[in-house]
Amino acid sequence: MKYVLFSIVSFLVVYPVITSCAVFGGRNSSQVQAESDQIGLEQGQIERKKQETDRVYKGSAPGYRGPIYVQVRLSGGSISEITVDSDEDRLVGGAAMEELIDIVTELNSTDVDAISGATMTSKGFLEAVRNAIMSYE
Repeated sequence: MKYVLFSIVSFLVVYPVITSCAVFGGRNSSQVQAESDQIGLEQGQIERKKQETDRVYKGSAPGYRGPIYVQVRLSGGSISEITVDSDEDRLVGGAAMEELIDIVTELNSTDVDAISGATMTSKGFLEAVRNAIMSYE
């Protein structure tokens, strides 16, 4: 009986450690690092562009239910307003984007976490905002 209990406890402790690569969604750590570096590079470019001029930038990215279109107004080097046009569900995706608009505007950054339960919409929205700001050459 002790052996069975010990085996079960050992499995519960060791199995997550052995399968920790699942945390990366099938990607290895170098792929995750490369994605992180790319986001960091984009954030640097966004910071430079935010300082350039006051204007409205347009961008889009794929969301859960189709493309997400955004217009981002930069005033005085800060994100002052974001408007969204998409076919996302109002209760889940729409609510997540409304929350993200407040967070991105308040923090003046797209380097924020996705909203749980609306991950694809959140990532699409954040990518669309990045694309909008990057659209100005």
